[in-house]
Amino acid sequence: MAAMNALDGIRILDLSRVLAGPWCTQNLADLGADVIKIERPGAGDDTRAWGPPFLTADDGSETHEAAYYLGTNRNKRSVTCDIAQAEGQQLIRELAQHCQVFIENFKVGDMARYGLDYASLKALNPRLVYCSLTGFGQTGPYAPRAGYDYAIQGMGGLMSITGERDDLGGGPQKVGVAVADLFTGMYATVAILAALRHAERTGEGQYIDMALLDTQTAMLANLGANYLVSDKVPGRAGNAHQNIVPYQVFEVAPKADGGKDFLILAVGNDSQYTKFCQVAGRPELATDPRYLKNRDRVLHRAELVPVLEEVMKTRSKADWLSALEAAKVPCGAINNLAEVFADPHIAARGMVTHWKHPLKNDLRLVASPLKLEKTPVRTDLPPPLLGQHTDEVLADLLGYQADKITSLRDGGTI
Repeated sequence: MAAMNALDGIRILDLSRVLAGPWCTQNLADLGADVIKIERPGAGDDTRAWGPPFLTADDGSETHEAAYYLGTNRNKRSVTCDIAQAEGQQLIRELAQHCQVFIENFKVGDMARYGLDYASLKALNPRLVYCSLTGFGQTGPYAPRAGYDYAIQGMGGLMSITGERDDLGGGPQKVGVAVADLFTGMYATVAILAALRHAERTGEGQYIDMALLDTQTAMLANLGANYLVSDKVPGRAGNAHQNIVPYQVFEVAPKADGGKDFLILAVGNDSQYTKFCQVAGRPELATDPRYLKNRDRVLHRAELVPVLEEVMKTRSKADWLSALEAAKVPCGAINNLAEVFADPHIAARGMVTHWKHPLKNDLRLVASPLKLEKTPVRTDLPPPLLGQHTDEVLADLLGYQADKITSLRDGGTI
């Protein structure tokens, strides 16, 4: 008998698009939830067109399948519905009565205009967990604004602590992926699971108000706490850690072709620092009272780091990695994405999945990192066709006959 998924029996009506919401529902779909992804007729989720790169078919032709969309929508069913039409709004209301979760990321007030707000749907389904994701939340002076990841990284302080130090020519820098969206999607996943547990115990649903700016503020983590405790505004530290030394990128001996090479040294405690000094052939640096404890090393960072920079340049990356790993001193290479996906450990961990796509026999995508012993994650292809499951869902869930589905399609509702 096939293993059950953790969220078997949970159905989610997903009116979100782009990243924060779809990232959340992809997590829930991986865990076994039946996610019905509502998309605009004729266009679909914006990310379907966010390329290049687009998938290249086996015959060598470029398709309309954007990699962005493929990486964010596995294990879902696609249903088209125009919620600007009265018939489309009624269709959503009917579907919501057959779902445990409703998720949307429209601007504040938009769902009420369509009669699809929490109060309206709660009246039809009191157990419904309703999650709204917006840039700034449902309350507060910024609530009416549209909020995008880039702006949120700036407003939420992340860009003020990301990038090279100002005295080394640095400036504000965003993170390479849309982390405010991704963080919010992950927090929303947790909130929905908690709300489902509450509904299971009590029979009542609830409203979840998720905001990108809230999440980004929370994800300031130790640096947020540093400021609130000390009243000192942290600046950019480049590839160095604000609270630990030595914990940063170091240049090592040049590559065989003469090009620069680097590695990450991540000494997390005093014992590891002592081991590092032994490997480096500089044991006196471990007993020097200026560097004895991490607190001392942070306070004397400006003196210690230049000494270590010169030491690190004396040996190659391979030499350092081998010696440091043998001594159990945390360290690592800085891989590009080709190196990441060629890494034998990534392969051994199953972090690349192979799909049989209608246009490509072997489509490779990143896998879910969730590894559950008893309830493994699902591995179904992102819906390649816009509205691929519309007829199936309307017939099976709502009992619609073929003539009614045809009428809705002719009217542009689906």
